[in-house]
Amino acid sequence: MRNDGEKSTTLVKRKKRSSNSLYDSTTTSTKGWVTKIILLGIVDAVAVFASFMLFMQEQWLPLIIEIAVVALVNWIYIKRGSLPAKYLAPGLAFLVAFQISVLVFSFFTAFTNYSTAHNGDIKWSTGAILQTNFATTDDAASYKVSWLKDSKGRPAELLSLQELKTDVNGEPILDPDTGEALFSYTDIKLGVQGEFVQAVDRAIVTWEKPGPDCLTVGSDCGYAVAIPGYDALDVNALSKAKTNALYELKFWEDKSRTGFINLAGGLDTAVASTQIYRFANPGGDYSKPSLTKIADPTLVFKPSKDGYYRQDGKIDGERASETGWQVFVGGQNFGVIFGDQKLREPLLKIISWTIIFAVLSVLTTFIVGLAIALLFDDARLRGKKIYRSIMILPYAFPGFLSAYVWKGLFNQKYGFINTVILGQPNGAINMDASLNNVPWLVDGTVAKIAVLLVNLWLGFPYMFLITTGALQAIPAELTESATIDGATPSQILRLIKMPLLLVSLAPLLISSFAFNFNNFSIIYLLTGGGPTNTATGYDAGETDILITFVYKIAFSTGTGRNYGLASAFSILIFLVVGSMSLISFRRTKFLEDIN
Repeated sequence: MRNDGEKSTTLVKRKKRSSNSLYDSTTTSTKGWVTKIILLGIVDAVAVFASFMLFMQEQWLPLIIEIAVVALVNWIYIKRGSLPAKYLAPGLAFLVAFQISVLVFSFFTAFTNYSTAHNGDIKWSTGAILQTNFATTDDAASYKVSWLKDSKGRPAELLSLQELKTDVNGEPILDPDTGEALFSYTDIKLGVQGEFVQAVDRAIVTWEKPGPDCLTVGSDCGYAVAIPGYDALDVNALSKAKTNALYELKFWEDKSRTGFINLAGGLDTAVASTQIYRFANPGGDYSKPSLTKIADPTLVFKPSKDGYYRQDGKIDGERASETGWQVFVGGQNFGVIFGDQKLREPLLKIISWTIIFAVLSVLTTFIVGLAIALLFDDARLRGKKIYRSIMILPYAFPGFLSAYVWKGLFNQKYGFINTVILGQPNGAINMDASLNNVPWLVDGTVAKIAVLLVNLWLGFPYMFLITTGALQAIPAELTESATIDGATPSQILRLIKMPLLLVSLAPLLISSFAFNFNNFSIIYLLTGGGPTNTATGYDAGETDILITFVYKIAFSTGTGRNYGLASAFSILIFLVVGSMSLISFRRTKFLEDIN
């Protein structure tokens, strides 16, 4: 008995130690500790690399957040105890990375002018303006080009500065044989790919028309055709790709990069392009920058409140460039949404169609799915497993492939639906007659019907699955009792099954509504939001829903990318869907109370 008591006490102590170890979440084995340290070491190594990159890019806020998060992770997994935190940390990390951070970024962006023209800070914008704004003036230097290549195979331009020969009256002197204007060639320069332009001594030049006085500037020796150390480059024998590459070459004149020489029109003529703007303040101070035109130093452009360089910094002043920088604009984007007259008409149509699309998608898929589920719920039906498997095939097939298949089926001229099912003319045989076929994806109203049909095809299997499960969860005694009491099948469905189904399926119907409210893929892949009406200045189509319209605002290349306005729309969509879901869930609770 004593031995049994000691064994029992020992067992209790072991269980207590095991329980305490589990609660403290301590790693008792050496192998576990080594594994933990290795995993944390990998996380810390990645964090150090990310911190270094953020530091180099001067992204201070993300750097601080990243250091704080990594320190918290190390503290959670090294500290004794905190078992719930150890399990929650990975999920919370992904939640923050892919949900909360996106919401915060969208919220911040909605109050800025972040767009194609405002894609960085003022320092980046200033550098872009100085480096990309070049022009060729009327009196710019013009060069005759002879193409060479160096020992490394790099293309080079032998440049002869050409000046038009004129008579005493200032009229061009023409060649008596060809009638073309004559030029005199003075300075000789060489531009090699990847190097700055350099002057060439006339003494080493091979001339077009060699003569004894070629060392004299303005002689009749023509232009330079060769120099020692470089071979002639036959540009006529080059491929189209290599020829196009020659047109893209820019030969900077010096290290300041305030001017370059490039081809003008053909491969035998080049011109000098000079920088349009420079810093107005000495030394090029980026902290308080101001720009001036090199051609007219009296014009000074300063930063304005709308994120552009404007004359004297006035909001209505002349704009130096289309390139700007991000600035805080307050509720300006929301003002555009609610106050822009051009946006109001298409936006109201899009909002109404979005709600109609979401409601009809849920109703049609639920009705069809429920009808099929009720049909297969009959105990007398044989082969129900096979039928049910067939019914979920559209749900198992990738949605984006289904959308593309349906897009082909709906083709007005060649689609299977028009040419085979409806027996209309095939465009491959009679193109003119096929123009009168049903315009499934061309006409706005018909395109909306097509979208609803395709979404019904993709969505009813899901409703079929959930209603089948909900029907099987209803006790058979309820329907049997109702049948004994003389209730008809329609009464049983309406008074018994439907209330019970709605209680269990209401959350899923709400989530289906929220999904279809933002069902980007079906609209984008099937119709692209079209047919499009660009008369308002916005890329708004007949079948666009809010999310596809927002996508076009953010990423459309035709009307410019406006991330700030798109983010403002995203916030409103989030609030609308969230409010509808909250109201619907409260309604669901009311149904549960009634039940």
